[in-house]
Amino acid sequence: MAISLVGQKIGMTRLLSDDGSASSVSVIKIEPNRIVQTKSIETDGYNAVQVTTGKKINKKGEAKIGRVSSSLKGHYAKASQEIGLGLWEMRTDDLNSSEIPKLDISFFGAGHFVNVTGQSKGKGFQGGVKRHNFSMQDATHGNSISHRAIGSTGQCQDPGRVFKGKKMAGQMGNSQVTEECLEILRVDSERNLLLVKGAIPGSKNGFVRVFLSDKKNTVNTKITKQLSETPVVEAEEVETPVVEAEAVETPVVEAEAVETPVVEAEAVETPAVEAEAVETPVVEAEAIETPVVEAEVENTKDDETKA
Repeated sequence: MAISLVGQKIGMTRLLSDDGSASSVSVIKIEPNRIVQTKSIETDGYNAVQVTTGKKINKKGEAKIGRVSSSLKGHYAKASQEIGLGLWEMRTDDLNSSEIPKLDISFFGAGHFVNVTGQSKGKGFQGGVKRHNFSMQDATHGNSISHRAIGSTGQCQDPGRVFKGKKMAGQMGNSQVTEECLEILRVDSERNLLLVKGAIPGSKNGFVRVFLSDKKNTVNTKITKQLSETPVVEAEEVETPVVEAEAVETPVVEAEAVETPVVEAEAVETPAVEAEAVETPVVEAEAIETPVVEAEVENTKDDETKA
């Protein structure tokens, strides 16, 4: 089996070409695949590589390893790898472990034809008309309840059974499907996006495996050779000259000392006002002569004689 990369289906969009025509493309996000285990014929009976991709994190960006079993944690720890979103295995019978290229989006280029394998959407139990595109029977003229019936399922006594694989009503979808020879129109290395022409199996955020198509081996070999020959142009570090700011000598302007005339305060002689001594007249108290009332001696003498 050829080298395949594991990615996630993001959805579908349109891509406009230079001549104005629009092409429907499927967007696949392929993060770098990390090798977890390398199997060999001596130990496992076949050559294979077990890879993982992405990181098991929650909405807050924290590692979500609560539901990972202890054995699986030890399996990742043995390979010194972070716990990924799953484990996928690809056969490498025609390759040695040292010949495995770098498992990232740089493995593909615009113009490659790839096969995409994924799990198709489940549709539940469906009849033969929807599941296998059978034709419907007559709506009238004697047909009562067999409008969407599949019809005969085989012969009578010989062989007396229904052959295996007969197309009938049953579970539709939820099976492994491979779309072949899909052209890669654009590769976005910065965001790890692969734009493939046409539809691919699976729902959004479903995992798919992308590998080069053997039916277009001639074209793919030519594109791969061109990718290997194109040198990787590293961005040159442009040394920006450091411009030193010239020290501009600003002339020091000395402030002219303006001689301000000192105004001497004139000594104003204020005449000393001498307080006039006001002579307050001394008022002498008048001596009031109180008359001495002399008792009338005569009256008293008369009273005594009368008595």
